[in-house]
Formats: sequence, structure tokens, C-alpha cells
Amino acid sequence: MAVLPAAAAAAYQAISNIGGAGAAGGAASPGALGAGASDFTSFLQGALKDGMGTMKQGETMAARQVAGQANIVDVVNAVNQAEITLDTVVAVRDKVVAAYQSIMNMPI
Repeated sequence: MAVLPAAAAAAYQAISNIGGAGAAGGAASPGALGAGASDFTSFLQGALKDGMGTMKQGETMAARQVAGQANIVDVVNAVNQAEITLDTVVAVRDKVVAAYQSIMNMPI
């Protein structure tokens, strides 16, 4: 799976923002562990919303192209971004399933 440099930079920036927010409020609040979990939850929700927005943008641009209202270069870029987003989501899902299966196969 190829990773675009722009996507990697955006992911790195999102992770660094989480680390900055957790470091600023984590030491002062008594529920630091809960705050960290909340930050990860909000990160995951934001990532999923961004992914869904990218997919909808690709569908919208494809529909506009069928109607003759969009530039073909914009359509190709939008559909390509949607495809990359779908591949990323599938890869993350596969890793989560593999981690779950690995945990379930651990001897007790």
C-alpha cells in the first residue's frame, strides 16, 4: 500500500496535536487517563468524519461529471482521494481485526 506524503504529513500533524492537547491538560486534571482516552476518541471520530466527507466528495464529483458540470481533472482527483481513503480504512480495519484475533488466541 502506497502512502502519499501529504497524507502522512496530515496524519503526523493530527497525532502531534493530540500529544500537545494531552500534555497541556493531562498533568493538571485528576482524570488524565480519561482525558487521553477522550482525545483518542475525538481523533478517531474526526478521522472517520473526514474519511466519510472525502468519500461523499468523490461521489458528488462523479455525479457532477455525469451531469456535465465538473472538470474531469477535479473528478479524477476527488475519486482518487476517495479510493485512497477507502484503502486506508480497510487497512486499519484489517489491523484491528488481526489484533483482536491475536488477543483472543493468547493462552490464559
